[in-house]
Amino acid sequence: MKLYYLPGSCSLASHIALREVGADFDLERIDAANKSADFLSLNPKGYVPALTLDDGDLLTENAAILQFIADSKPSAALAPAAGSRERTHLQAYLNFVATELHKAFSPLFKADSGEAEKEAARKKVHQKFDYVNDLLSDGRQYLMGDSFSVADIYLFVVANWTGPTGIGLDSWPNIAAFQQRVAGRDAVQAALKAEGLAA
Repeated sequence: MKLYYLPGSCSLASHIALREVGADFDLERIDAANKSADFLSLNPKGYVPALTLDDGDLLTENAAILQFIADSKPSAALAPAAGSRERTHLQAYLNFVATELHKAFSPLFKADSGEAEKEAARKKVHQKFDYVNDLLSDGRQYLMGDSFSVADIYLFVVANWTGPTGIGLDSWPNIAAFQQRVAGRDAVQAALKAEGLAA
């Protein structure tokens, strides 16, 4: 397998998940500003993550890739069984992170976003994080309770963006504690180091 990635972007979630299941994979860094013709011919969407399998099949979209990785090694327990009610809850969290939280950050990373657009994005991020912080206020360790899942990996990556955007996590102590728990995992540290993001 080969994972196409951009350091610190959402592809970090797929990278962490691959390490969590002990997958054998290669990494190929993509230049955000100047994507190669080879990459665009492979993935016309033009963004990461993109995961090529050993048979040449291409997988895209984080929520889909994360579930594929989890299902590749059920003993890693990163996702409930397909078809179960718990799996539906996992998919709901993955979709929330992908479509609500991840997308809310987008204007904050675009050079052509105006200040009004950025301020509206910050408000959306705050609303989404208020929800997550309240969710974690019942004492659960992770989104699904006490079981670590691929949804937690995705949330961890997106919540890390509060650093470079200057939003910070001071307003959300439960998320800050969650970030510390997830950051302590060996696979997370290995992925951060491999992408040049760890001290």
